[in-house]
Amino acid sequence: MVKRCDWATSSPAMERYHDEEWGRPEHSQQKLFELLCLETYQAGLSWQTVLNKRAAFTQDFYDFDLQRVAAMTPADVENLLQDARIIRNRRKLEATINNAQVILNWPEGNFETWLWHFVGGQPIRHHFTRTSEMPGTTDLAQHISREMKKRGLKFVGPTTVYSFLQAAGLINDHLVDCDWAPENQTKKG
Repeated sequence: MVKRCDWATSSPAMERYHDEEWGRPEHSQQKLFELLCLETYQAGLSWQTVLNKRAAFTQDFYDFDLQRVAAMTPADVENLLQDARIIRNRRKLEATINNAQVILNWPEGNFETWLWHFVGGQPIRHHFTRTSEMPGTTDLAQHISREMKKRGLKFVGPTTVYSFLQAAGLINDHLVDCDWAPENQTKKG
């Protein structure tokens, strides 16, 4: 039987997300943008809700293509507000467009390189045995949140940033007994 982190067992979609994405080091700027967007929409909602709406977000935001999202207009936002398949929060929709524009014009040249610099290019591995041990945020997430805001990103509070770092694999919070924990991957190899 597959051992997953306890938060990931509520639905097949949660299991797939856990098994195939969460905590895996991500270096694609487009994929990092997608994960950041999804974490932004998750704020105040369950992750299951976001996963249920992910296909619609992907369609509406052109597979999270930075160029195309950055070029979206206020009229596009009005159209998005009519799409019941997504989370229709005007400020978050506008933040998605803003964040695409900021990432495309990243002052340090490349968002992915800048982001991974905070962890020295290697994921931070916590060794939690229960989900309840995971913090809502950390000093690192607070620092990155402040730096993101300085550069113009929106809806990147410390809790959202910590979840984003987990999702993108900069922080690996797979529980110790989970089959996807790094130490368990090497035992199988």
